[in-house]
Amino acid sequence: MRRRPSVPFALPSLSQRLVVPVICVSVTFIAIVDGAITTVALPSIARQFHLTTAALDGVVVAYPVCLAMAIPASAWLVERFGGKRVLLAALAGFLGSSLLCGAAAGLGQLVAYRAVQGLSAGVLFPASAALLFGTFTPAEQVRVSRYMIIPQQIAPAAAPVLGGLLVDHLSWRWVFYVNLPVGLPAVLFGALFLAGDRGGRPGRFDVPGLLLSAGALGTVMFGVCEGPNRGWSSPAVVGCLVLGAVLLAAAVAVELRTAHPLLRLRLFTDRLFRDTNLINLVGLIPIMGALYLGPLFLQQAQGRTALESGLTTFPEAFGVLLTVQITGALYARVGPRLIVGVGLAGVSATLVLLAGCDAGTGLWTVRCYMFLFGAAIGCFFIPTTVASLATVDRADLAQATMLNTVVRQTGGALAPAAVTTALVLGTPSGAAAAPPVAAYQHAFLALAAIAAATAVFTFTMPDGPARAAARGGTAAPGRSALLRRRRHRVDA
Repeated sequence: MRRRPSVPFALPSLSQRLVVPVICVSVTFIAIVDGAITTVALPSIARQFHLTTAALDGVVVAYPVCLAMAIPASAWLVERFGGKRVLLAALAGFLGSSLLCGAAAGLGQLVAYRAVQGLSAGVLFPASAALLFGTFTPAEQVRVSRYMIIPQQIAPAAAPVLGGLLVDHLSWRWVFYVNLPVGLPAVLFGALFLAGDRGGRPGRFDVPGLLLSAGALGTVMFGVCEGPNRGWSSPAVVGCLVLGAVLLAAAVAVELRTAHPLLRLRLFTDRLFRDTNLINLVGLIPIMGALYLGPLFLQQAQGRTALESGLTTFPEAFGVLLTVQITGALYARVGPRLIVGVGLAGVSATLVLLAGCDAGTGLWTVRCYMFLFGAAIGCFFIPTTVASLATVDRADLAQATMLNTVVRQTGGALAPAAVTTALVLGTPSGAAAAPPVAAYQHAFLALAAIAAATAVFTFTMPDGPARAAARGGTAAPGRSALLRRRRHRVDA
């Protein structure tokens, strides 16, 4: 009697419309918490290594600098090896470097491991974004983003509280170890259920493009991060900004002449893609700047505790979560131009209200303003991201998400630099270390002016193709897509 062949154990098949959002939410949550929680541990790290907090500058700066340097290679890696392999490898590298950061025996090791974390994150963000937007149509992306933004808002609000508990009751090392309980299950889940693709043949790796773009982004990021601390006129900062500008100009010249560039800068010939990225770059300065300035005002100008500050700024998250549900329902009907423009106008108005606060303003007044601020910025994130990809050819998706990441990271780095500079300019030369209340008020007004100018520009953005794509129709191809198709026909 013949025996039936044994059937190996087969894992249940899960829809990628479930798997991909789970992976992307986990990646986003880990990265946001890691960025917000590390600053809480700096005083404890300084005591451990017998240093001043100012001496830990490398721990803070190494991460964004290396992140910026790794981003340009991310799109080529995704196209060559596939989204699954690149994302899981980057996530494993991020978790491994987190473990090493927690076990660091000295400042030099900690800075080196933070640099590896930054390199991993520079690949992780674009890879997860490309995977997400490659799985869902533009009409579906709006609906999915309404739910994915929840952890993105909870993470930065919860991170300082979690960091304080870990540092006070365990050790500063646990602000790095805490990434593992969330990240390791995500790696296992992705390895088992995330659909893999073998990648393609994106062309020869553009080494000159990588060296020039990574050098430009790294030096500019260093100059922007260090400008408020060392002074914008210091030789190191001026030298980095000038060198970064030269390298960036050279990178643009080289990439526009390269057959298979690492950065497809021709995507910016598509007006919708160009305008949404410009709005992202400038609009993030008042948004992220206010989120950075608010806790400083509460703790330094009003003398509040860190817990009071966190509980006062937390209503911003509730405002965002409320508005994104409305935004998702209205996106296809009214389009991103009106939603984002009104949102930025609301940001400007709320910042003017915050500029009227002084040392005696009650916490509930500030909480109401922060709720309104969150409701305004809830109109910003989803529409700009989804609209930026509405006219991008699917073959250029990895490149487009990578360029989006470069823009967002640059805007995020400019925000605290702009705030710190405004506070320094508003502080009299003979005053104490803490800026006066008037300096905070002027900083809020400066951010309000930037938001208002960005709102005016937003109302000029053409969003017809974005509305058509959100309704499930076929958006008119952007200029970059048409050029790519013409080159394909010529080659054929």
